[in-house]
Amino acid sequence: MARVTAGASDSFARPSASAIDRARLLLERALGPSKVATSRDVCERYAADDSDAPGVAPDAVVFARSADDVAEALEIASATGVPVTPRAAGTGRTGGAVPVAGGIVLVTLGMSDIKEIDRDEQLAVVGPGVVTGALHEAVEREGLFYPPDPNSLATCAIGGNLAENAGGPRAFKYGVTRDHVLGVEVVTMGGARLSCGRRTVKGVTGYDVTALLVGSEGTLGVFTEATLRLRPKPAAVTTLLALFDGARAAVCAVSAIVAAGLVPRCLELLDAGTLDAVRARGVSIDPRASAMLLVEVDGDPRACELEAERVGEACVAASALDVVVAQSAAQRDRLWAARRELSPAVRALARHKISEDVVVPRQRLADLLDAVARTSEREGVRSVTYGHAGDGNLHVNFLWNDASERPAVERATAQLFRDVVAMRGTLSGEHGIGILKAPYLGLEQSPALIALQRDLKRVFDPAGLLNPGKIFPQAGHRAC
Repeated sequence: MARVTAGASDSFARPSASAIDRARLLLERALGPSKVATSRDVCERYAADDSDAPGVAPDAVVFARSADDVAEALEIASATGVPVTPRAAGTGRTGGAVPVAGGIVLVTLGMSDIKEIDRDEQLAVVGPGVVTGALHEAVEREGLFYPPDPNSLATCAIGGNLAENAGGPRAFKYGVTRDHVLGVEVVTMGGARLSCGRRTVKGVTGYDVTALLVGSEGTLGVFTEATLRLRPKPAAVTTLLALFDGARAAVCAVSAIVAAGLVPRCLELLDAGTLDAVRARGVSIDPRASAMLLVEVDGDPRACELEAERVGEACVAASALDVVVAQSAAQRDRLWAARRELSPAVRALARHKISEDVVVPRQRLADLLDAVARTSEREGVRSVTYGHAGDGNLHVNFLWNDASERPAVERATAQLFRDVVAMRGTLSGEHGIGILKAPYLGLEQSPALIALQRDLKRVFDPAGLLNPGKIFPQAGHRAC
């Protein structure tokens, strides 16, 4: 849970007491007291998300149930000069839903209607509070498939997925959230409503504002509805587990799989430290293994069978110790349950954890792992790494127990980002920049590009009241 500290607002002026009082009064008058909380206990619960980013308890929490509620809240906030932090389920890892200057937290989790599932057009229209896993279940009952699958899918919501452009293991084959968004409805500061995009598969009318909004981390507008593209549900799915005596051999297998023209829907890598964490959770894994690939293929049953065979052959050619194919849906579910529990499993290894979501070109994966090992040894910081090897997106975790180790962790984190950019990679593949990576944005992007994005932000939000402190550099890195 995030620390609640006054220090998080050092760079952001809190609204005046009179502005807060007026905003509270207007919110309660417009929305009713059942949708507005101002008690200290409730507000403090909304100072944190699933990162360790320190936040400031908001002065009010609005529980929106409709687009009208969102528009009313943003109109009042604009009129009173009070900052607003949008929030869906609060499962983010970079502090995107953490308020840095108090004000209003605007919660959209209550907007949880699946409004439409159109089997003919293969689309769904949903509110921002729909839990991603619930959407999966609903569309699959109709013989359809929504590919994005962040590891927190049982608790995260579509609004947050849109804000962060969430990915997940299936992104290698199917892409990230943005690739499945046809259109959105948003409300901007001041209460203006925008309907962007379309219901059709094709469409090039004007600028692609939908693509700009998806991944903007709640800094441009608040989502109130999304039209999502669906696919036919794959007829068959096969899951394979390949064990190796080292991460470099596993990376060689990844390269061999891709070079063979195969596109598994998931191609996950776990290093030695991660396997230790999984074993500590009671999952039995061959003690000889110090790296693992979790691979999943889907499609027509016969084609799926052939692709699984070719994946297995590529792993064996790369000196796999063993390749095991899940024999039942239950066995497959157990494998994925272990994968989705990696973050808490790794967190249990130490008192503190930073999990950095970085991406490098696939051919540099082994270089990245080597660089992390060198940095860990030099700084005396324990690290474990896992992630989506198919698209080069790894989660590098630095672990420590004592506050005296924190400077070494900060140095290791900064070196990781420098190494990633030097390898022509990027600082985030699916978690966004938020508060925690904002100080490092300049490593990857030029001052001119950052200035252009700030200008875009001012077009949508001239007073800078919507989710302040996110994306753009301020000062100091904090653990996620």
